[in-house]
Amino acid sequence: MPKLRPRFPIYIPSYSRWQWERALTARALDRMGLKYKIIVEPFQADKYIDVFGKKYILILPEEYHRNYETLDDYGMSKPQGPGPARNFAWEHSIKRGYDWHWVMDDNIRNFLIRHKGARYPTDDPAFFRLMEDFVLQYENISMAGPHYFMFSSTTIHRPPLTFNTRIYSCNLIRNDVPFRWRGRYNEDTILSLDMLFAGWVTVQFNVFLQEKVNTQKIKGGNAEAFYLKEGTYPKSLMLYREFPEVVRLTYRFRRWHHYVDYSIFKQRPIRKKDARPPERTPYKFRLRSVKSKLPTEVER
Repeated sequence: MPKLRPRFPIYIPSYSRWQWERALTARALDRMGLKYKIIVEPFQADKYIDVFGKKYILILPEEYHRNYETLDDYGMSKPQGPGPARNFAWEHSIKRGYDWHWVMDDNIRNFLIRHKGARYPTDDPAFFRLMEDFVLQYENISMAGPHYFMFSSTTIHRPPLTFNTRIYSCNLIRNDVPFRWRGRYNEDTILSLDMLFAGWVTVQFNVFLQEKVNTQKIKGGNAEAFYLKEGTYPKSLMLYREFPEVVRLTYRFRRWHHYVDYSIFKQRPIRKKDARPPERTPYKFRLRSVKSKLPTEVER
């Protein structure tokens, strides 16, 4: 049976993680045999090119920093996070003629399938294609993605899908919706809420999982840019100020958190397209044993 590959392009914004051992998402996609583009800052481009090769790298144009809506008064005087690079990915995919695109954090160690309560690592590229097949059947889905591995306990039952919630870190985005990434912090939550308040539907897949490493566990990325310096209060406060209808601030475990109430969106239905949906091919996933170890090297 031939492999099913994703229809839409994959982008990985990355900052200060050009070392191969830290490029977790790129390594995972390499194991799947998938193509992708890493979006990097101009002053770090040579370092990324030395490790990955020029064909894997896109250099972020300065205009995406200048035009980015940070939702504060600091402009470009402080790091803006991955939002500008994510907006560049959006526009780049449109110019290439695609209707959707994937954009992923650079610290996703592995992708997994949840089956009968167990979580199995997979290197099968159909992981992404099957999520695409689902969203393309409906006319009002704007964004989708896999759930976090750490929030998918084997002892807690979850439905295969959760509708109208936030989509984090591995986002399949419809290109023609009138939104863009914004906010210096919590841009995943902001984009999700922008879409939900505008009447769109988001889909979190609980049978497809991503093993994302905590932002502050690997050098580089947002941890280096501001989280380790500022803590969590500024990002939680920004979200509260932007969406006070559904966000509240809480202080737990010696740091500030935000809590978002998505219940007001839960009853929104998905609408089937009138047109014939894309044909789906019966498919059996290739899974690794739960106990199997991930490879440490990938031939490039």
